[in-house]
Amino acid sequence: MEYVVEMLGIRKEFVGIVANDDITLAVRRGEIHALLGENGAGKSTLMNILFGLYRPDSGRIRVRGQEVRIANPKAANDLGIGMVHQHFQLVHNFTVTENIILGIEPNRCGIVNTQSASRRIKELSERYGLNVDPDAKIEDISVGMQQRVEILKMLYREAEVLIFDEPTAVLTPQEITDLIGIMKKLAAEGKAIILITHKLKEIKAAAMRCTVIRRGRYVGTVDVASCSKEEMAEMMVGRQVFLKVEKEARSPGEVLLEIKDLTVLNQTKMLAVKKFSLNVRAGEIVGIAGVDGNGQAEMVAAITGLGKIHAGQILVQGKDISSLSIKERIDAGLAHVPEDRHKRGLVLDYSIEDNLVLEVYDRPPFSKNCLLKRPAIRHYAKEIMQQFDVRAAQGAVTLARSLSGGNQQKAIIGREISLNPKVLIAVQPTRGLDVGSIEYIHRRLIAQRDAGYAVLLVSLELEEVLNLSDRIAVISQGELVGLVEADTANENDLGMMMAGIRKEAD
Repeated sequence: MEYVVEMLGIRKEFVGIVANDDITLAVRRGEIHALLGENGAGKSTLMNILFGLYRPDSGRIRVRGQEVRIANPKAANDLGIGMVHQHFQLVHNFTVTENIILGIEPNRCGIVNTQSASRRIKELSERYGLNVDPDAKIEDISVGMQQRVEILKMLYREAEVLIFDEPTAVLTPQEITDLIGIMKKLAAEGKAIILITHKLKEIKAAAMRCTVIRRGRYVGTVDVASCSKEEMAEMMVGRQVFLKVEKEARSPGEVLLEIKDLTVLNQTKMLAVKKFSLNVRAGEIVGIAGVDGNGQAEMVAAITGLGKIHAGQILVQGKDISSLSIKERIDAGLAHVPEDRHKRGLVLDYSIEDNLVLEVYDRPPFSKNCLLKRPAIRHYAKEIMQQFDVRAAQGAVTLARSLSGGNQQKAIIGREISLNPKVLIAVQPTRGLDVGSIEYIHRRLIAQRDAGYAVLLVSLELEEVLNLSDRIAVISQGELVGLVEADTANENDLGMMMAGIRKEAD
C-alpha cells in the first residue's frame, strides 16, 4: 500500500539528550494513525520535524514516494502537511476568516478580498460538518469551535496530511466525540491523520494503526482493532500496567473541608467563582469536573491561600481558614499538589531533600536555633523517596530540575502526603505523565482516602475524575451545576453539565 508520509531512521539530539533515536513512521492515505508514547518519549519532536520546526540530524523523509527536505512550516504546507498545535495559533480579536487567510490573503489590486475567502470557508465547513461561522470573532466562540477553526485553516491550505497534537486536552466529552467523527470523515475523504495522544481510550475510538515510541526509540506499529489498551500500555511503558485502580466502597465520616458560598474574582476583577458551596468528608474523594478556564484555578487559589477570597468561607475541621496565611493553612491540616509542578510545586534549582522540607524546615528535628540539621533533613528525604518511589541519579542531593516529570510529581505528592494532612487538594495530579506514573499516583490518592482523610481532586481528565472520585461536583462558568455520586455518573451526563446544563444535587 502507498504511504503518503514515511519518516525513516529519524534521529534528533538536543545538547546530549537524544529525543529521537532511529525512529520510523509510515502513514497511509485515508487512515488515522496514532502516535503513542509516555511523556518525553519524543512524539512532539518527531512531528515538529515533519512540520519543519526542527531539522533531523539524520534519517530521511518521503512524501508521496518522493524524498524531501522540510526546512520550515511553509515548506511543510507546500507539501500538503498541516498541524494543529496543542496551544492554538489564533488571533483572538480577528474573525474566523481573518485567522484562516492570515499569511495567504487573497487580494485584488492590493485589497484583501475576504468575501471570496469567507464563501470558501463556509463551503468547507458545511462539507466536513464543522458548523463554523466565518464571520464570528475568535474571542466569542468556544474552545472546541476554535479547534475547528484550526482544522479549517489546514483544509483551506489544501493539506493532505493533518497532524493533531494532543487535541482533546481542553474539550468536553461531547466535543471529543464530535472531533473523532470529524477525523473519521476527513480520513474517509482520503486525508492522512496523525494523532499524537497518551489517551488509550481515544486511540481505540479513532485510530486504525498505532505507532509506539519509548524513550525516543521505535517500539512497534500495531493494528488498533486487534490490540488491547493493556497491550499498548505495556508497549508504551515497558511493563504491565493496571489502567484502573480498584477501590473499595467508602464509609465517609465528618466534614473536613467546607466551602461556603465562595466567590472569587479573576485578575480582571470579573467573577470567576460564584457562590460555590461544597463539603468533603473524611474518607472520601470529591472530584471537580469542568472544562479548563471555568473557575477551577481561582477556586483552588482561594482555598490554598494563593489567591484572595472576595466573599464566603473556607473551613478545615470546622475552623475558618479564610484569612490565614499559606503556612497557617498548612499547619491547620491543608496540603496542596499544584497544577504546575515547575511554577508552584518545586524550586527547581534546589536539591530534592531541600524541596521535601520546604513546609517543615523550621520545625524540629530539621532545625535548631535557626540552623538547619542536615542529617535529619537527608534521612527524612530518603524515607519519602523510598516510600514514594522517587528515582534520582544522585539520590536526595539531586537537583529537582534534573528529574523526569513523573519523579518530580511523585516527590511533590510524597512531600504533601507526608505532612499527614486532613485535607489534600490535588490539582491535575497526573498531567503529562505516562500510564505507569498515573497508576502509582492514583494508588496513593486512594490510600490517602482509605486512611480517613479528605481529598479534593481537580482534574480536566474526566476518566480520572470518574475512576477516583466517590462524588463528583461539576463546575461551569464558576458555578456548581451538579453534584452526583460517581458510581451512578456517566460521561454523557457529566459532559452536558460541563457545558452548563444544570443538574440539581440528589
